[in-house]
Amino acid sequence: MSLLRRTALLAGLCSLVLPACVGGFGSGEARQVAIEDKLVSVFENSTPLIQYAFIANLNDGRGYTAGRAGFTSGTGDMLEVIREYQTLAHDNALVKYLPALLLVNGSASVAGLEGLPQDWALAAGDARFVVAQDKVNDRVYRQPARALAATLGVRLALSRLALYEAGIQHGFGEDPDSVNKIAERASAAVQGNPAKGVDEKKWLQAFMSERRKTLLNPADRATAAGWAASVSRADAIQSLYDKGNFQLDQPITITVYGDTFTL
Repeated sequence: MSLLRRTALLAGLCSLVLPACVGGFGSGEARQVAIEDKLVSVFENSTPLIQYAFIANLNDGRGYTAGRAGFTSGTGDMLEVIREYQTLAHDNALVKYLPALLLVNGSASVAGLEGLPQDWALAAGDARFVVAQDKVNDRVYRQPARALAATLGVRLALSRLALYEAGIQHGFGEDPDSVNKIAERASAAVQGNPAKGVDEKKWLQAFMSERRKTLLNPADRATAAGWAASVSRADAIQSLYDKGNFQLDQPITITVYGDTFTL
């Protein structure tokens, strides 16, 4: 999340007490998902409560940024969300933006999207729109993170969190800033990965270091300012490593963008 997004969200959450939120978790995969969702929401929107209704133009080269995972009009995942919503609610207020979203995909333009912020926020009151966001988040981010974890041979809960959380910001494509390429550079640095016998904690440290380097010096210079401002989210994951919370079974307290949260 960019500092601009954080500022925009906080302007609409003036009644929220930010410093801490205490929540319980279940077990197994459901527990993993619950922790991931709270942490990513903190990183994206400075609250552990998922923000389905959020939308703003952050002027970061990606058009509108919205919803639980920061879906954007410029990178195609917002388009996927509205298409998914259309399958669940054919006659909805967002369908009319599909032609414009096709035209602006890959750009910072918001031409033809006038009215989208109001309609997106209103749509978030529809449970079907919430389901659409959840389904796209799972398809575009969670499932690729799990698949990559399996390929790399990582099993620690913190490793799986690190891959998923980074994927929300970097994506799982083949560009130099993607999680896939960050993982490749980490594996090169330690001469392998856990699937090939490298100690997982050693590999995870290399991954986190490479991710932090990418935030500070991305290949896509259009993201440079926003990503540099978000380096504290990488530092928050590093703090869990430093505390030895590899299975995420210890209390989780992180500091990001200057605010501290306990989950």
